[in-house]
Amino acid sequence: MKTIYNKLNKDDIKDLPLASFPGKIITVNSEREADKAVAFLLSTEILGVDTETRPSFKKGQQHKVSLLQVATEDICFLFRLNYIGMVPSVVSLLSNIEVPMIGLSWHDDLAALQKRQEFKPGLFIDIQDIIGEIGIEDKSLQKLYANLFKQKISKRQRLTNWDADVLSEKQMSYAATDAWACIRLYKEIISLKESGDYSLIIKDNNK
Repeated sequence: MKTIYNKLNKDDIKDLPLASFPGKIITVNSEREADKAVAFLLSTEILGVDTETRPSFKKGQQHKVSLLQVATEDICFLFRLNYIGMVPSVVSLLSNIEVPMIGLSWHDDLAALQKRQEFKPGLFIDIQDIIGEIGIEDKSLQKLYANLFKQKISKRQRLTNWDADVLSEKQMSYAATDAWACIRLYKEIISLKESGDYSLIIKDNNK
């Protein structure tokens, strides 16, 4: 039986071992590469999705989404939207209603993607909409992953330059991990919900 908590604090997470995507990462820099990647992704059963945007440190300045990362359990494609834009194959992927796409706080990502180009959102499932079904109140990826898998997802790369000419290995690993983690979280939540094989501990003293 798995022990989970209604919420965690930063002290619960800080000493956990780091989690990182164990699979293959492929950067998509052209429309042709995007077409091939999307054809593969639409042949799979479930996808994890996330985006990254170059941070702005000036008031009123906003950048467009730089990166769309889409993962299976063993491969992750990093679509460099700052280079290729919302090419037709990427739009078809995001509009697809056959392969479920799992995200977290995905409403914000969708809004940002639609600033690049309007499209009809496909079959998206937001983890934040289902996590409460097993009694967890936290909504952040880091806390949810720590709660369910006892591992820490590093956030050190979040405020790096996602419009860089070449993404660093650390940036690529960070981006892939976030998308892949969504699949793991979704499958674990569904499994626990269906089996009931968990013990929920209520912690009311967390800040």
